[in-house]
Amino acid sequence: MVSRIKITETAKVTIDTLRNEHGELMFHQSGGCCDGSSPMCFPKGELFINETDVCLGTIHGCNFYMSADQFEYWRHTQLTLDITQGRGASFSLEIPMGIRFVIKSRMYTTKELADLHPIYFGNNVT
Repeated sequence: MVSRIKITETAKVTIDTLRNEHGELMFHQSGGCCDGSSPMCFPKGELFINETDVCLGTIHGCNFYMSADQFEYWRHTQLTLDITQGRGASFSLEIPMGIRFVIKSRMYTTKELADLHPIYFGNNVT
């Protein structure tokens, strides 16, 4: 199966640091409110997830969600969670560290589209 969400080693190190301070974590791809469409990291359960959210998968032990409406625009792209220097304008946990999570994307090949990892709606993640 082809994953819908990937992660860089740098982002894994940041998640480990945040997990040590905040416990279990989750991600939600922002729909453009505070900091454009940025990935936002929260303590697990702090952001209410419902049937209008899609879980793209799990990265480094964290579920990664986005709204179903936004997923319609991103469904043909593989996302990679990474880190960049600079403070964002969001409520994401890494902001006080002077860094922020970013998403890099690429289009799936025709072959990959036929073998994508399934998505889950709401908290129905297996």
